[in-house]
Amino acid sequence: MANTYIQRSVTPALTNIIIAGPCSVESEAQILATAQALAEIPEVKMLRGGIWKPRTRPDAFEGSGEQGLVWLREAKLATGLPIATEVATPEHVELALKYEVDALWIGARTVVNPFSVQQLADALRGTDIPVFIKNPVSPDLNLWLGAFERFQKVGLTRLAAIHRGFAYYKETPYRNYPMWEIPIELTRRLNVPLITDVSHICGNRELLQSTAQKALDLATDGLMIECHINPDAALTDAKQQITPEELKQLLVSLTFRSKQSCNVERDLAGLRGEIDDIDSELLQLLARRMEVSAQIGEYKKRNNVTVVQMDRWKKILADHVATGEEMGLSPILINKVFEAIHQASIERQGRIMENEEDSH
Repeated sequence: MANTYIQRSVTPALTNIIIAGPCSVESEAQILATAQALAEIPEVKMLRGGIWKPRTRPDAFEGSGEQGLVWLREAKLATGLPIATEVATPEHVELALKYEVDALWIGARTVVNPFSVQQLADALRGTDIPVFIKNPVSPDLNLWLGAFERFQKVGLTRLAAIHRGFAYYKETPYRNYPMWEIPIELTRRLNVPLITDVSHICGNRELLQSTAQKALDLATDGLMIECHINPDAALTDAKQQITPEELKQLLVSLTFRSKQSCNVERDLAGLRGEIDDIDSELLQLLARRMEVSAQIGEYKKRNNVTVVQMDRWKKILADHVATGEEMGLSPILINKVFEAIHQASIERQGRIMENEEDSH
């Protein structure tokens, strides 16, 4: 029965699957209690549990290892839920298959290394186990695509993507920034099922509902949500885990949409996300430009140079208009944008000059 479900769970027709379970399998009592509670929730179709945990610092809890696989298999036998875990080495693969794990996932830190991905693909050659591939830590679509291609080349066909967000260069409310346009583009190119790991995107419980709803609105094929029988006592990622009862309440609050009703919004989301990223870069560049403008103002003050050199500015603006036209941009747009930037720069440099006069 479990294998029949897994076969169905990685087909493109799959919708609204919930994969739940603790970040780490910590003890026999913990995983059994969590699994039994999750088995009472009809929407939960698969039990996840981390066995090997790639922690940033070596003294942190790095998983229960082979003993955890014994406990995870016991939970499977007790509840009937198929089980999934992360593998990062060929030895992990061998042990996971030995203890009848139903599906494997490749973690974000592993996907960034093509050598590691190839070793895992070679270790799984000749098997038919489903493999879920998480996005790499960095927002690199080609790395993610390459991981799929390596598994496809060894004959694995039951593949799915897990979107868990990306490391981002600025502070955001998320642990890992969603960048929805990247997983959308991946599924457009590969036509594979997409599971959204909202726990790793959010990093805290408070954002789970809104993020899960956003994922569903964008036609994700399912959600991966970390659940622990006692989240506050969890040995890893305590803040992002919820209890099975809280998961039940979360699922009630969500609106599950048909795939077709989400297609337009999903297509637009990729383009909107790209615009958001470009706008963010523009803001960073504007901030940097104003910093340089202030440095010029300080130089002018020290050397008694006037704030505005009109002849230079007219030439710069004319050059920008000409370059913009070659790029298909309206001269009106170029004039408005750079006049506004120039005015802000003048005002900033003028304040620098005023500070000098006030000091006399």
